Amino acid sequence: MVGEKLSSYLFILPALAMVVIFLLIPAGYTVVVSFTKWDGLGIPKFIGFGNYFQFVRDHVFLTSLRNTVIWVIFTLAFSVFLGLLVAYFVNRIRLANLFKSLFYIPLTISAVTTGLIWLWMYSPDLGVVNTLLRLLGFPGRSWLSEVPLNTYAMIWAWTWKTVGMNMVIFLIGLQTIPTEPVEACKIDGATEWQTFRYVVFPMLRTITTVVVAMSLINSFNIFDIIYVMTDGGPYRSSETLAVSMFRESFVLFHMGYGAAIAIFLSVVVLFVSWIYVREVTKREVHY
Repeated sequence: MVGEKLSSYLFILPALAMVVIFLLIPAGYTVVVSFTKWDGLGIPKFIGFGNYFQFVRDHVFLTSLRNTVIWVIFTLAFSVFLGLLVAYFVNRIRLANLFKSLFYIPLTISAVTTGLIWLWMYSPDLGVVNTLLRLLGFPGRSWLSEVPLNTYAMIWAWTWKTVGMNMVIFLIGLQTIPTEPVEACKIDGATEWQTFRYVVFPMLRTITTVVVAMSLINSFNIFDIIYVMTDGGPYRSSETLAVSMFRESFVLFHMGYGAAIAIFLSVVVLFVSWIYVREVTKREVHY
C-alpha cells in the first residue's frame, strides 16, 4: 500500500519539479529583485518599496497603465463581442465552413507576423488602409505615429488575429445548446434578438466566462504585437505594462524597477481575474 502511494507521487514528481524550477523559483526571485536597485551586473542594492513608490512619479508608467486599461476594455468590446457575433451568424448560414476558415486563418499566424502585416497595411504612403481611404476621397492618416490613434490601430490588428479563437469557442458552446428551447421561443413569437438575448446567450454563460477570462489575461500581457508595430513609441506613448517591464529590464537595465512592474502586473491580473470569476460564479449559483 505504501509502495503504491509512493509510486503515484513519483509519477507527478517531474511535472511538480518543472513547476517549481521554471515558475515558483523565478517568481520568488522576481519578488526579491523588485525590492532592489540593480543593473543586472553589479551587486543588487536593497531599497525596500522604492521601486513601487516610483510608480506614482513615473509618467511613462502611468501612460503604460492607461494604455493597458484601454487594451483590456477594447479587447473585450471588440474581440469577444465580434467572436460571439460571428459565431452566432456563421452557425446559421450556408457555406459555414468557408466563413469559419476565413475567420480562423489569422489565428494560425504568429503575433509577430501579424504585427508585420499590419505595419505594412498602416504604412502612410503605400499601405492598403490609406490607399483605400484616398480612393474613397478621405485623407490618409499616420496610424502608428499619432497618439492615441496608434493604440486603437494596434487593438484592431489584435482583434483581427484573436476573433477567430473566440468564434471557435463560442461555436462549441452554441453546438451544445438544445434546439427545443430555441424552437419553443420562436413558436411563441419571439424575434431573433429576443431569442438570442433570453435563450441563447444565458446558455452560453459558462463559455462566455472562459472567453472573457482568457481575453482579460491576454490583453493585460500584450507585448509582441506592440513591440513589432511601434516599439512602444513614439516616445513610449503606446507602451503597455508588459512592454514597459521589458524595456526597463532588458533595454535600460533597471532590473529592480522592471521586476516591480512585473509583480504589479501579475497582482493586477490575478486580482481582476479572481474578481470576475467570483462575481460570475455568484450569479450562476443565484440563477
